[in-house]
Amino acid sequence: MFAVLKTGGKQYKVQSGDLLRVEKLAADAGEKVQFNEILMLGGDSPVVGAPLVEGAAVQAEVIDQVKGDKVINFVKRRRKHGSQRTKGHRQKLTLLRVTEILEKGADKSGVKAAIGAGSVAGVAVAAAEAKKPAKAKPTAKPAAKAKPAAKAEAPAGGDDLKKLSGVGPALEKKLVEAGVTTFAQIAAWTEADVAEMDEKLSFKGRIEREGWIEQAKELTKG
Repeated sequence: MFAVLKTGGKQYKVQSGDLLRVEKLAADAGEKVQFNEILMLGGDSPVVGAPLVEGAAVQAEVIDQVKGDKVINFVKRRRKHGSQRTKGHRQKLTLLRVTEILEKGADKSGVKAAIGAGSVAGVAVAAAEAKKPAKAKPTAKPAAKAKPAAKAEAPAGGDDLKKLSGVGPALEKKLVEAGVTTFAQIAAWTEADVAEMDEKLSFKGRIEREGWIEQAKELTKG
């Protein structure tokens, strides 16, 4: 019996006992995780989801957090006096061993769902597990909640994002629709912001490969 699961924007055909490398998950070595996005179950009676197979899941044990092969990226920017740069990148991955394929009852298994470390939910889960706040003692007046730091807001008009390496009209439109219209916003991105944009807009590591943050910092200087 085999299953086709979806994680990190990719699809994988797996069987029990298979070793699998997927986009980094928010899980530690030795933990058991469950993939709930199952597109198809194969075997004597194949089942194709519409789009997912209800109640089906794939369970796996996390072996280790690893890195993929180094990818060399060469950037040569036009109209920048021949500026060029070579940069290497190694994608963070999670190594798994598939332990079981469930045809039904996935919601009652009690196994932790497999969540991408770069997704908003994955960042929240990792932060919650890393630091669990102690119960506060009751006081006469509840402490005022701290306001979250405001993200850089775009001035009217925005910047020409097509000046960034690899950004054309289509990518510029995606960024604008996501609320990103200035180089200052991109220059202020943190690792969590980069992971969120990768997940939200399916950039697949493009931000780091192209060096958008460094370019944005230079462009904000004028």
